[in-house]
Parts: sequence; C-alpha cells; structure tokens
Amino acid sequence: MSLGLYLHIPYCFSKCRYCDFYSRPGERGVPEAYVEALLRELHRFAPGGSLHPDTVYFGGGTPSLLTPRQVSRLIEAAAPVPGAEITLEANPETVTGESLRGFRAAGVNRISFGVQSARDSQLRTLGRPHTARQARAAFAAARQAGFENISGDIMLALPHYTQAEFDETLELIETGGATHISAYLLKIEPDSAFGKKPPEGLPTTDEAADFYLYAVEQLEHHGYRQYEISNFAKPGYEGRHNLIYWDCGDYLGLGAAAHSCMGGKRFYYPADTAAFLQDTAAPVMDGDCGAEDYLILQLRLRRGLSLPEYRRLYGKEFSTAQLAFVQNCVKTGYAEFDGKTLALTPAGLLVQNSILAQLL
Repeated sequence: MSLGLYLHIPYCFSKCRYCDFYSRPGERGVPEAYVEALLRELHRFAPGGSLHPDTVYFGGGTPSLLTPRQVSRLIEAAAPVPGAEITLEANPETVTGESLRGFRAAGVNRISFGVQSARDSQLRTLGRPHTARQARAAFAAARQAGFENISGDIMLALPHYTQAEFDETLELIETGGATHISAYLLKIEPDSAFGKKPPEGLPTTDEAADFYLYAVEQLEHHGYRQYEISNFAKPGYEGRHNLIYWDCGDYLGLGAAAHSCMGGKRFYYPADTAAFLQDTAAPVMDGDCGAEDYLILQLRLRRGLSLPEYRRLYGKEFSTAQLAFVQNCVKTGYAEFDGKTLALTPAGLLVQNSILAQLL
C-alpha cells in the first residue's frame, strides 16, 4: 500500500481573507529551526531513514518560502521511493527562475500554483499578494526550469463573479502549461477575515452551483478530466498524494497542525508552532478511520464507491432502504449505479452532503 508524507509549512507573507488554515503570516522565509524540527520528527517516525514514502507533499502556508537547500534536506531525509511524486505548493510572487530550478534540482517534480483568478481586482479582494502577470511569469519559469507536472488553482463563485472571469483564469492556467487544475467554490469560513466581514456581491447558492457546473463542463472540454469533486487532470496527471487520502491509505503529516492517518488511526500535531519547534507537544490521537470515512471519501471521486471493495474491506453492504435511495438518486440525475459501483455525477457532487446524510 502507498504511503504519503505531508510536510506542513505554516509561514506566509500575509493571510488571505478566505483562509482559515493554520498559518504564521508576516514571514519572508522559513526559519532553519522549523526545518530542523521537521527533520527531528522524520527521524522519530523513521529512524535510520526508513520511511520511503511514495509521495511527498509540501503544503502550507506558503512552502515556496523554503529555500531549495531546505527542500533538498527534507527530501533527502524522507528518502522517497524511486519515481515518487514530490509536490510543492507555491505562490506566484514568491518564485523566481533560479528558485524553481533549485526546487527541481532538489527533487520536486510537481509544482502547484495558487492562482485563484486572472483579475487583479479580484486578487486584491481575496488578499492575494500576486498579480495575474506574476502568475503567468511563474508558469513560464516553471516550464523553463523543467517542470512537466504543473497544477493551478481556480476559485469559483467569488464576489461579483462571472463566467468570463472563469474563462480568463482557465486561459491563464492552460496557456501556462498546467496538466492539473483544482477548481473549487469559495467557502466563507467563520474564522477567516471573510467570515468576520463577508464581502459584497457574493453569488447565491444556486448561482454558485451554476458556476461549478459550468467549470466542470469547460474543464472537460479543454481536456481536464474530473476525477474528484474539485480536481481535474490531463490523463496520467491525477494527484497521487491526494488519492492516498481519498482511498483511505496511510499518510504521515509532520509540522504544526499537520494531520495523519496510519494503520487506520488518526492523529495530529497541535496548531502551535512554538510547541512544535520546542518539541513540547506530542501528536494528539484523533480516533479511527473506518467504513464511514471510506464511504465519504470514495464518493468524492468520480469513479465512485465499489460495493464489492466496501464489503471486502469493512464487511459492509447497503441495506434495501439504502439501495432504494441510490436508485432515486439515479432517477434524479445525481448518481450513476450499475449494481456494483455508485458514482455521483457533477450535480450529485454539489449535494454530496445531503446524499451522505441519507446513506449514513
């Protein structure tokens, strides 16, 4: 079974207005002490460098604030298997041709740019520090640095949103050479700046749904096949790291606020950078990952939930009432079901939570 390694880099220039992830804004780099703490935890979980993950994912925060040397040290300590997918999230304004060449030489083979929008006015509304011009330059520099596996993020249903804004953003990312696109609806999180003071001009729920369905249609038309609620890829470029999450595989998360699931047991580090640096807060156990988690995560995927596999792994079968509900979902266009595999359609993915509530 595959093993994923997630390294959380909480540092960033500034906090985006929609963000409620644990981060430390106001930084221009990643302290060497934090890298040493990550190396300490890697050694703790894999004495002698025996971890050998199939994927490594630098998430944040803004991982592109790491230096290529810091990235190289962490990859070397993790000792990923040959051919491992190694992803680094990057903000366009933080990279240069030199830093991208350094990341590529360090072993990063997949770069993921947080673009969100091709309109500078929208980027300012979101609190993003980059411009559309910087995003275009970052894609060009990544290609010149030798990256072939490039991902870009698009945010949908932003304030005063239009289909034209989506088209412009898709054009920027596709022209930039992206082989993978994450397209997701803006969600107003209570602990974010938007949660405390929502922006004007937010689309209604129905309008947001229409933007989502339009995005799915356009991305498919441009050759980006939907394989998960918010993720689309050219054939062969699906994100291997996140598929480990959705398949309920083993993943180890290191860093302040990082989450893990190993051997069906979940645990996480407290959201406290100082405690992580000083090694004063042990990971907190967070329950088991079982049949319910598997069903929820598999139904995020367009390929859907295999009932024979569900039975093999967890001894679970759908009841007569559940099967009747599934048939009703098929009739209303929310699902496809051939007797063995239940897969939600794009319309069904929009109301996934309601469908899960009935199934569970």
